[in-house]
Amino acid sequence: MEVIGEGREIRRDGAHGRGSRRVSAAEEEIDGLPAVKAASVETSDLNKDERQELKPGWKKFLAHVGPGFLVSLAYLDPGNLETDLQAGANHRYELLWVILIGLVFALIIQSLAANLGVTTGKHLAELCKAEYPKFVKYCLWVVAELAVIAADIPEVIGTSFALNILFHIPVWAGVLITGLSTLLLLGLQRYGVRKLELLISVLVFVMAACFFGELSYVKPPASEVIRGLFVPRLKGNSATSDAIALLGALVMPHNLFLHSALVLSRKTPPSVKGINDACRFFLLESGFALLVALLINIAVVSVSGTVCATDNLSSDDSDRCSDLTLNSASFLLKNVLGKSSSIVYGIALLASGQSSTITGTYAGQYIMQGFLDIKMRMWLQNLMTRCVAIVPSLIVSIIGGSAGAGKLIIIASMILSFELPFALIPLLKFSSNRTKMGPHKNSVFIILISWILGVGIIGINIYFLSTSFIDWITHSSLPRPVTVLIGIVVFPVMAVYILVILYLAFRKDRVVTFVDKSDSSQIEMGDGVHPSDGNKATEVMPYREDLADIPLPY
Repeated sequence: MEVIGEGREIRRDGAHGRGSRRVSAAEEEIDGLPAVKAASVETSDLNKDERQELKPGWKKFLAHVGPGFLVSLAYLDPGNLETDLQAGANHRYELLWVILIGLVFALIIQSLAANLGVTTGKHLAELCKAEYPKFVKYCLWVVAELAVIAADIPEVIGTSFALNILFHIPVWAGVLITGLSTLLLLGLQRYGVRKLELLISVLVFVMAACFFGELSYVKPPASEVIRGLFVPRLKGNSATSDAIALLGALVMPHNLFLHSALVLSRKTPPSVKGINDACRFFLLESGFALLVALLINIAVVSVSGTVCATDNLSSDDSDRCSDLTLNSASFLLKNVLGKSSSIVYGIALLASGQSSTITGTYAGQYIMQGFLDIKMRMWLQNLMTRCVAIVPSLIVSIIGGSAGAGKLIIIASMILSFELPFALIPLLKFSSNRTKMGPHKNSVFIILISWILGVGIIGINIYFLSTSFIDWITHSSLPRPVTVLIGIVVFPVMAVYILVILYLAFRKDRVVTFVDKSDSSQIEMGDGVHPSDGNKATEVMPYREDLADIPLPY
């Protein structure tokens, strides 16, 4: 409502009440043309949302920086480094196209996750809780927690490798120490941990600088690198499994829950323009952060592929290339760093493991809070997931040593790839649905591209799962009755996996979480409002006080 009179006072209904401002006579319309009013606006009389919209564009962008960079640390974790190193050593540059497609797809779905949180005011786990029946909700929660644990395994092993390199601590002992180190790191958040997290991020990029330096030294053939980026190839027996491991390490399901929650720590004006600006800023931030991650991953693969393909390798280096792990990869940097390569590599690997642990801890907290409405202390949440991740890491490191622990990282990355549909499909459906997003739902082009890429990744997973198991059944050395028994158990599990994916894809969403704000009803959303209830939900303010104090490293 606007009233303009001799008092030159304008009153406007704001999103949270009434705001007022004085207008000078010079601001009146002259000859039917609106005069410039910005100079005489008393910003102290405006409400918070109005002041936010009056900020310059670069200041508004800086206010939104943080969530995308924190999420991007997960794309530089020990799991990514392990799969990159093995992909380069085994296939040189042939799997670079997987990294390119994976990170382009990651940019799309991370942006969709951010848009979902900004528009609805709830993160993905909370929307899944509101949308799905109780049994499905609990199943999705278990799968999401398993994804956090699977993502935590490479971080545990990577940190233990770093301790082994720096202090010659056995890998199994490093696994035990890793749990304590993570709890100590999270405990330090009470005493200005933002600076500590920033230091960890800097150390991660120190390792990136080392690989870029090595890349400039070994000088891989540019034509082969470009061909690897843009010409899809899967040659060799392990190419498919390595490609799936790369995708699993890049596109992680828990990151979707994390990004949709982190954006709620930023204040976004509850207007169409405010939401559109926030979505654009988060897209730009995620694009820049993932571009850096793409370049680092390409550098790691290219260095590994070039060094291990060199003809004049020593016998020791040749043996390391044949079974390359995080624990033995420091020799790749010796051309640049010489004898200090192992120390710098170990420090950076330690930073990589610890920084990515923080993202996993945040994701686990939001998943439990969203699905179960339980807000657990961060140290307790981390202790629970870390203990579960330590058990398989400890067993494998004791039995198989560093080589077995390195293989466990690949297995964990493949598990993440198989679990991706259970977070990806709800995200694609919610972000494309007008009942969830209103006018901010995905465009037809984004819907088409995201579903094509999503179905492609899911199809590759199912194909690999079925063909690998059939091949194992065919060539199994176990007694025939045992092989038949395993087949009887596993084939129904595979069928259930496919049926659940189809259920999530074709189930019609029933819960409304967005209605045009012109509706004056003020009904709290809670777990959502069903159309059959005859009620209407009001648009939720896309800012969460309970998430406003989340410590971000930027």
